[in-house]
Amino acid sequence: MTELAFMAAVQERRLSELLARGVQIVDPRQTYVDSAVLPERIHAGVVLHPGTRLCGARTFLGPHAELGREGPVTAIDCVLGEGARIDGGYANNAVLLRGASAGSAAHLREGTLLEEEASTAHAVGLKHSILLSFVTIGSLVNFCDLLMAGGSSRQDHSEVGSGYIHFNYTPWGARGDKATPSLIGDVPRGALLRARRIFLGGSGGMIGPRQVGFGAVAGAGQVLRRDVPEDRLVIQTISERERPFPHDAIDPPEPRAAHNTRYIAELFALRAWYAEIRLRRAPEGGAHEHVRTVTREALATLDLCIAERQARYTAFLRERHVDTPQPGLHREHPCPLVLHAADPYTDHVAWVQGLPDADVSALGAWLADIVRDVASG
Repeated sequence: MTELAFMAAVQERRLSELLARGVQIVDPRQTYVDSAVLPERIHAGVVLHPGTRLCGARTFLGPHAELGREGPVTAIDCVLGEGARIDGGYANNAVLLRGASAGSAAHLREGTLLEEEASTAHAVGLKHSILLSFVTIGSLVNFCDLLMAGGSSRQDHSEVGSGYIHFNYTPWGARGDKATPSLIGDVPRGALLRARRIFLGGSGGMIGPRQVGFGAVAGAGQVLRRDVPEDRLVIQTISERERPFPHDAIDPPEPRAAHNTRYIAELFALRAWYAEIRLRRAPEGGAHEHVRTVTREALATLDLCIAERQARYTAFLRERHVDTPQPGLHREHPCPLVLHAADPYTDHVAWVQGLPDADVSALGAWLADIVRDVASG
């Protein structure tokens, strides 16, 4: 047997094992699964279209996840929850929760987390970016180092128009830096799915680090250079400016330090939400075990995002000769609700939407207290 024939036989055995598990492989001749992929992490009902390439031991596809509906897709160490989709493109260490989707020509890199039914249209690049439930992104968008929340449902959600860029690099300093994360909405209210939606008009951008409040509307065709308060319609203009650029100059720590600390604090709050709420409710074993696996993988992604932001922030301060402790928790924050995995399991979004007002207030205050603790330095 030639080497090529041997490789073909090995690939056929892998695909046959997936088919036996109830995976739909539309054209096995145009589907590749590498040796690191564990068949037990690929669930029945998964659909792999022609041109799908699966790689990496972290790979996990929940029930009815779908890859390659609109074109070839390479997915390396990606985690897709139930019914999640990547229609085409490239994804590496991205996590998509139930019903989340990325359109064709997607480019999803590490630190990408899309919560339930968050979605992107075609040709969207994401890295170290977190979209909370239902957030909707148009086409031709590039986001790095950003968290976005807002809205309450598929009909009431935060949205970004097509042709939008988050500018996450600044030339200040010896080599420039990326201590530029932007917060659109926040975690304490956004996670509870009761905050007003945010709209960022297309053919525009945002120079990080920025903060945009719930209910804000930014008109199309502008680049946001200042923070946007809640419930404001903004059209920011800029006057023409030309002056010498001192290449050895460096910007002062503030206000970027405060923006970075707040962003890291929000990530800590979101991590607590996943560890103390989502994971505690996720079933161990049974038909919904996949929810627990995806939640654990999302937690790992949040840890990655926190470490990345702390490293960028530390480098930013060091270059400015500022000695400040790394943002982190200073005390324990017990969850106000006593939770455990319930049988039958209620989907996370439905559970949050059905919370009584008293629980919503308690959970919001708990998350806000975590943010204050971490941001206090």
